Amino acid sequence: MLGTKKLLTLLALAGLFLSANPLFAQSANLSQEQVVKFAQQSFPEYLQLLNIPSDAAVPADIQKTAEFIASAFQKRGFATELLENQGKPMVYAEFKKSVPGAKTVLFYMHMDSQPVVPSEWAQADPWKPVIKSKNAAGKWVEVPQDKIFAQNLDPELRFFGRSTSDDKGPIMMFLAAFDAMNTLGIQPGINVKVIIDSEEEKGSPSIRAVVNAHQKLLKSDGIVIFDGPTHASNRPTLIFGNRGNTRTTLTVYGPKAPLHSGHYGNYVPNPAMRLAQLLSSMKDENGKVLVADYYGNISLSPEEKAILLETGDDEAAIRARVGIAKAETVGANYQEALQYPSLNIRGMASASIGAKASNVVPHLAIAELDLRTTPETPPTYLFGKVTEHIQKQGYHLISGEPTDEERAKYDKLATYKMGTGGKAVRTPMNDPLGVWAYTAMKNSPQNAGKTPVRIRMMGGSVPTDSLVEGLAVPFVIMPLVNGDNNQHSFDENLRMGHYLDGIQTVVELVKTP
Repeated sequence: MLGTKKLLTLLALAGLFLSANPLFAQSANLSQEQVVKFAQQSFPEYLQLLNIPSDAAVPADIQKTAEFIASAFQKRGFATELLENQGKPMVYAEFKKSVPGAKTVLFYMHMDSQPVVPSEWAQADPWKPVIKSKNAAGKWVEVPQDKIFAQNLDPELRFFGRSTSDDKGPIMMFLAAFDAMNTLGIQPGINVKVIIDSEEEKGSPSIRAVVNAHQKLLKSDGIVIFDGPTHASNRPTLIFGNRGNTRTTLTVYGPKAPLHSGHYGNYVPNPAMRLAQLLSSMKDENGKVLVADYYGNISLSPEEKAILLETGDDEAAIRARVGIAKAETVGANYQEALQYPSLNIRGMASASIGAKASNVVPHLAIAELDLRTTPETPPTYLFGKVTEHIQKQGYHLISGEPTDEERAKYDKLATYKMGTGGKAVRTPMNDPLGVWAYTAMKNSPQNAGKTPVRIRMMGGSVPTDSLVEGLAVPFVIMPLVNGDNNQHSFDENLRMGHYLDGIQTVVELVKTP
């Protein structure tokens, strides 16, 4: 038998071998000190990237941004290619160290940004990022930039500037994660591909064409989308789908021209009143849609309902924040409500109000609706059901301005037209891709003791349908940025602690087979 001293010596040597050998290094976790080190190494490059304007309406800025990002990926051992897209190229990157027999995951992010109105921002230039901290009064104030390089890095510091969180922050977290893996010899457990969209903020109108043109290049076993904010609780978040959105326009016609309300009130039907009555017939007072079969065959299993409850939403806080006393009852709670299609009036118009108002019976009334769709209730299905409902209320639907013959023949005339929108997509929560992502998030060191939030389908719409349908693979959305980041608004920001956590999450994800 080996003596205790010799056994301990052999174990120590074995430990040294395992930690030094890249084949075994992937089992190691990054310490917080290492995460801070690689984050700080990435900050100068992150600030450079934020300094490049990237509104998709300006192709020259997108071109510059794409070239910068492609170069950044090349430095980390990726082969890159700019995928042509009408002067606004998308960036493709593939990690050169392949893992034989391993699954391939395509990571999606976007480099384009929302436009800015500089006068709305509490800094000189939204494209020139600044560092801020909260003062004793709870106000955000600018602090010297060197604070982000301090040895004891404050996780509550924030980067302020356009695209800090949506979506250049996740891009740089991803790159910093590969800095850590390359330096420490942590080997991927998957094959890694990346696509950086150049028009996400415009609804990704061209991504389907780009995907179709590069099927072989983008071929993968699953997609991870780094976009959007984490759950309000700031727990790690995994989203398995999103509703789609279809915009429709309903116009109810009255007399040929506006009429004097004194001479014709009580005689000529008012189209604004008729539109109000028609719209009110579509929903009950609790918010449930009354259009026949609108909810299709949607069914939530007991297991899915339990997972939705695990999100731990503070519904009293939600109601207080938005300023309502009572929520609608389409679902039993906030998360359940988002699993069903909605019918929303996003705007109405008829005649004028205020100083421009006149005493008339209007000649028409218009309502614009948005129909949030689900995989079970796609756009054409919902549009068809609403169309049938309108007709059941006695309306004759026409294609445009009514003719004299139509006016003479039909009492109720309207047009109902479908506009643009995206489809809903969803991955089953027990899909292997989702199980892999959930396991990696739960095992990530900074998430110790935290149960990741799993959201079956978020309420908002993101342009994932073209990407997911084009490649015919499952997907998950993994938000990495703070929920109060003000994306799409002024004073967009990224919390330092989320930047650090994002690096850890990406490392854990990539090293997990």
